[in-house]
Amino acid sequence: MRSVMVISAVANDIDAIRSALGATFRFCTAGDVPAALQILDRERYELVFIDVDILLAHSTISGFDAALIAFQQRHPTIEVVVMTPPSQIRNAVGWVKAGASDYISYPISHDEVKLVTESIAKSILRQSELDYLRDQFWQTDALEVIQTKSPSMIEVFKKIRSVASTKTTVLLVGETGTGKGVMAKLVHQHSNRLNSQFISVHCGAIPDTLLESELFGHEKGAFTGAVRKKLGKFEIANGGTIFLDEIGTLTPSAQIKLLQVLQDGTFSRVGGEETIHTNARVIAATNSDLKQLSDGGQFRKDLFYRLNVFPIEIPPLRLRIEDLPHLMDVFLKRLDREFQKAIHSIHPRVIEGLARYDWPGNVRELENLMERAYILENSSVLTPESFPSELFDDKNTLAVMPFNDRLPLAEARKLALEDFERQYIKGLVARNQGRINLSAAEAGISTRQLHKLMSKYGIHKETFKGNPTAP
Repeated sequence: MRSVMVISAVANDIDAIRSALGATFRFCTAGDVPAALQILDRERYELVFIDVDILLAHSTISGFDAALIAFQQRHPTIEVVVMTPPSQIRNAVGWVKAGASDYISYPISHDEVKLVTESIAKSILRQSELDYLRDQFWQTDALEVIQTKSPSMIEVFKKIRSVASTKTTVLLVGETGTGKGVMAKLVHQHSNRLNSQFISVHCGAIPDTLLESELFGHEKGAFTGAVRKKLGKFEIANGGTIFLDEIGTLTPSAQIKLLQVLQDGTFSRVGGEETIHTNARVIAATNSDLKQLSDGGQFRKDLFYRLNVFPIEIPPLRLRIEDLPHLMDVFLKRLDREFQKAIHSIHPRVIEGLARYDWPGNVRELENLMERAYILENSSVLTPESFPSELFDDKNTLAVMPFNDRLPLAEARKLALEDFERQYIKGLVARNQGRINLSAAEAGISTRQLHKLMSKYGIHKETFKGNPTAP
């Protein structure tokens, strides 16, 4: 932490902080919040000391904690320290609860300034180390799966990270095709059962008459056709994980046996009397409302409560559409490894069009459509023509970029990409009213990369300041 801004109208307070921190800090001052924000639009400061009255004055105009939000929009990691007289310490504490890092009291003390600054620096270091260790938690082959820009999916992965190392029963809830099976494997792969069996059972795909035998096994002669003893999935999964997909379709008798397994880890094979023990960890999944089914008498309430220990709701694709480009890229790379047709990119108009689709089949539907398009595509770029035309109805027709078919393919593709980048950057910077840091964060690139692209296409942030609808 080597850059500090002081927002104050009192020269003595400014000088006191400057003196306390010394010449090793890059230092600047501002008289009010608007002036400070203008400076932060141009350059980054890591630590801000702000007078509580200035903070209150800006909030009276713009709403509670507006200044903190404005600072964080420009630099999400910025640290704010409130300077307050003893009579307003309660207000300062309120600001800390609202997101400020700390507060100091007047008169300014050199020791207090140093203590707070060092404390914040140590806190940042600890958080960085914690973030690093958390990143190390994920297996290398899972890094592709866990990349997301969706806040709801970030929460899903946080919950998976928290529960994976335990033996707690997990209930995955979500629409068909949202990736509940992938999430179940993610839990198993990051548990201490990684080297044991992961057994997946689609309860809805097994006839009712065979479901109990499939899950719990049977003895020879237990029913017609049982010519030999068979081990059930719970027995095979002992020491590992069993994933029960579409758990809401279980028959009443299978529900009773599953309840027993969850309660004391025991069961008996169909037609047998021997008590068998298992410590298989249960992960269940459903696209139904189990509570509603239990309230209606179609699912045992006691079983629902046993399964619902740690529920994780997987959002549908239409509610995490910001992840669409990444998912498409993941599927394209997989298809290229499998079919080796050397299709390495997706036409931007495809992404634009598919982002407007409702995705009733969720991620699974996207994967199937990508495979179909990959097979049909004859160029090195996935184009709209390879996707079903109904995805791009009259209302959402894809306006294909004009191009010169007399040019070599590589040159035509380069021009099309440049046109897409130009329009994307203009729209991005316009929406964020010329705020470079916010635009770069939204685009998932560095501010340096964004500046380079803006310079390449002659785009100036001043054009868009205070005008979110600029072209």
